[in-house]
Amino acid sequence: MKKSISLLALASLLVAGTAYASGYRIPEQSADSVAKAGAHIASATGADSSYYNPANMSFAADAWLSEIDLTYIHLTAIDYTDARTPAFNGTSETENFLLPTLFLVSPDYNNFRFGFSFTAPFGLAKRWNDYYPSLFAKKFELQVFDANPTVSYKINDYFSLAGGVRMLMSTATARNGGVRPDGIATSLDLEGDWGVDWGYNLALAIKPNDDLNFTVTYRSNVDLELSGDANLSSNVPMPLVISTTGDVTLPAPAVFTLAGAYTWNALTVELAWDRTFWSEYESLDFQFGNPMAEAIFGNPIPKNWDDTDAFRISASYAFNEAFTGMLGFAIDSNPVPEANLSFELPDSDPLLFSIGGRYKINDKTEFALGLLYDYKESRKVNNGVIVGEFENAAAILVSAGLSYKF
Repeated sequence: MKKSISLLALASLLVAGTAYASGYRIPEQSADSVAKAGAHIASATGADSSYYNPANMSFAADAWLSEIDLTYIHLTAIDYTDARTPAFNGTSETENFLLPTLFLVSPDYNNFRFGFSFTAPFGLAKRWNDYYPSLFAKKFELQVFDANPTVSYKINDYFSLAGGVRMLMSTATARNGGVRPDGIATSLDLEGDWGVDWGYNLALAIKPNDDLNFTVTYRSNVDLELSGDANLSSNVPMPLVISTTGDVTLPAPAVFTLAGAYTWNALTVELAWDRTFWSEYESLDFQFGNPMAEAIFGNPIPKNWDDTDAFRISASYAFNEAFTGMLGFAIDSNPVPEANLSFELPDSDPLLFSIGGRYKINDKTEFALGLLYDYKESRKVNNGVIVGEFENAAAILVSAGLSYKF
């Protein structure tokens, strides 16, 4: 199923990120993962293991496990200072979101466990109202939800395999335009429809003993094959307004993760490394149905993004039977080379700090709360379109989750 969307904006719609992760990826989808800065793979044994590590479902409590989470995301305003003229300076709008997620794991059926997760693994929001930035990114929003049924098989007490099918549902909005410094006037206004694309995920868990877990997970690249209506306007080479059709393919990149967790009495420590394969994003090649639109707007746009690595560490400590505290830290990197960076995603390398806890209300019910702060480094850019510095980008996440066992 394909989605109808103005294709002139797609270059921005799938590169403009939430500004707190690598590119437009959102790694933290549950309260525990937020509290652990994403180092919640090998140690995930609750309902959210259906998303983070479905192979661990084999080692979870033998019951129906469920969890509902709600995450609040606050993105700070980003300041841009242009080195050429203060007339090009700008400040992006602050953004606030609520992301719901759901996780479910079945009891054991002859060494098989079944799971389901509903998450928001990608997303964006960026608004600039100042003159120069708004030429490129007045408003861009992308919502992506992932419905992911999974199944695990326990080979023996030491090994478990798992896999699943991913159904990605997405929609987008984009607006930009105005009179550029060279006198060229352009405008764009669009609302996208929901569309569906497909992928898969795999996982392997190895438990040499009760205290140690090694995990490998992989989420496939998903090619988002987009087509629909394009509405373009410009005063060059002559005043024109074009409504046409077009197609383009863009990647939602693969993610490979290695993680290990070890428990000493009440303390569990996890180390995790993940690589996001943004190098799939080499260029944008629009194919328009109108020959004039193809001649003016149809040239491939180079992107040449880089693969990124994130290193994460977390610690969980069970203070008593009811309360477990959690801490996390992560170093991530951004995929956007300087030559292709613009206002849609003024990305830079982040540091993530997190804290949280899980409280056992009774034998069946638990409540979890996680807090994460993402600090983004300032970034100076000189690529012709941008000659200046981005500063003060940051994000705050607060996630609450309610788990129930039945």
